[in-house]
Amino acid sequence: MLPINVLHFADTHIGMRNYGYFHRESGLNSRVLDFLRCMSEVIDYALDNDVDLCVFSGDAYKNQRPDPTIQREFSRRMKRLTTAGIPVIFLVGNHDMPSADRAASSLDIYRTLDVPGAIVADREEIYNLSCRRGQDVQVVTMPYPQRNRLLSRDEYKHLRQQSIEDLDNTIAEIMEADIEDLIKEAQQNPDVPTIFVGHFSVTGSVYGSEKSVMIGRDVVVSKGHLANPVWDYVALGHIHKHQELNNGAHPPIVYPGSLERIDFGEEKESKGFVMAKVEKGKTEWEFITVKSRPFRTIRVDVRKSDDPMSKILDEIISHHVAGAIVRVIIHATEEQDPLIEDYTIEKSLEEASYIAGIKHDIDRVFRKRLGETNIETLTPEKALGLYFQSKGMEPEHQEKLMKHAEIVIKGE
Repeated sequence: MLPINVLHFADTHIGMRNYGYFHRESGLNSRVLDFLRCMSEVIDYALDNDVDLCVFSGDAYKNQRPDPTIQREFSRRMKRLTTAGIPVIFLVGNHDMPSADRAASSLDIYRTLDVPGAIVADREEIYNLSCRRGQDVQVVTMPYPQRNRLLSRDEYKHLRQQSIEDLDNTIAEIMEADIEDLIKEAQQNPDVPTIFVGHFSVTGSVYGSEKSVMIGRDVVVSKGHLANPVWDYVALGHIHKHQELNNGAHPPIVYPGSLERIDFGEEKESKGFVMAKVEKGKTEWEFITVKSRPFRTIRVDVRKSDDPMSKILDEIISHHVAGAIVRVIIHATEEQDPLIEDYTIEKSLEEASYIAGIKHDIDRVFRKRLGETNIETLTPEKALGLYFQSKGMEPEHQEKLMKHAEIVIKGE
């Protein structure tokens, strides 16, 4: 049987607007266009490289209620795959899933319209598919485990009194038991390549900056349940940092990561998707980068410079800022701070796509002279006295100002 060319991507999060501006020609936010552009790059690659099956491992949109324009743009791109006869697995992720039980996910429209070749996977299930070139494949799906939907079921109502941490551990145990059941079922068809598709965290995975926007803890499934040789490729979503968790052994356990950077926490991460050549008992795969929007942090220390602005501008010139989202962090002394002209810095960054901020990290003489003093324990009078000392005031002047200050402090 021919190897199956599988394109695997996830976490497109269409609708993110961080560090964007209104793009007049399209009527969309510039960052929305960035995410869509990366998605188009993935689809172009699929159509140019004989892809047999596309696996999307969840989180299509920024949230579960995307506006119609965002839905249109995502669907327009995915339709290019199904029109070309490439089956697409749409796994439901946590950003796609409604909070209410039995409510529709943001991906259900493909099932409702019965789009040929589109499979919306919102539960644990095994699909037996025929790929674009006629190859048979088993696809096992496990969407994101949402606490609220689980607790709404009568068989799990006894879990409602558990703490969040205990509940997450219990949910992980339920998921692992479900995976073992799916392994047994998949083994009944031993000659067909089997792909596991999931949207959740796995032990040993490294989080990207998305961890900062996730509420509370997260359900974590043991890697051992996914390293089973019954799987020929494990296609995961949910974590934005690309990584392979099985150390090169079979099967590959792969997070492709997100297609675009969300914030500066992902500044140094490569973004892209995975192409896998899947056979029974053997899989080769490759991570392919996309042209995601670069993020640049420019750090400059001018504390020993006689001309801080010249040093700042020289440092900016040494970085490639054209088309990038840029922030500048300047380490300076208190005396130098008034000499730093934000307007001039902004002018030097005109070629950037977006200026995320110009931060002045200032060494305050007052704080230096406090040494190890705990500021929280100082009275207003004592703190003010230390400030006067840091400014080198004459004792007579200090005494005069302190008398006025005491009147203000005491409200007299």
